Amino acid sequence: MWKIIPFLLLFAAPVKADITHKLTSSVQLQVNAAATNVERIGSSYSVSGNNVTTQYTPDGGSATNSVGSMTIASGVGSIPTLSAVQATAGESFSFTQSFTQGDAIVSSAPTVGAVSPLSSQTSTSAGTAGSLAGTIDSSSTITLTGGGAGTSATGQFVSEISIK
Repeated sequence: MWKIIPFLLLFAAPVKADITHKLTSSVQLQVNAAATNVERIGSSYSVSGNNVTTQYTPDGGSATNSVGSMTIASGVGSIPTLSAVQATAGESFSFTQSFTQGDAIVSSAPTVGAVSPLSSQTSTSAGTAGSLAGTIDSSSTITLTGGGAGTSATGQFVSEISIK
């Protein structure tokens, strides 16, 4: 029987596999659009102190022991008229007043490249295609030519082998 087994192996079916090979080429050309990004900051006001008395005098009013309030007009704040007096003579005291003036409310979007009255802004002009180009020939050779500012050219060649 041992003599029959090698003989049977000669007639065994061959191993079979599906092999797939893909070649892909691509070119991507991009010209950036004009863009403007802005951010408006708001007004803020703070007061802190130790061993002081504060007095706020509103327009046309009497002095009150308070820190007052910030007045907002067209989205821009203005600080109140505030005075600080040492509460107990001869003792240490501290007083801090901080104000950040916010941006005015803008009713229209800025034009690209124009400066608006906002604190944080970035404006970029549109790209220029110029000589921007990309080609792929029959042998999958990729040729790219750079364009003007605000452009990009990307070429890609992919070889994929799949065995199942």
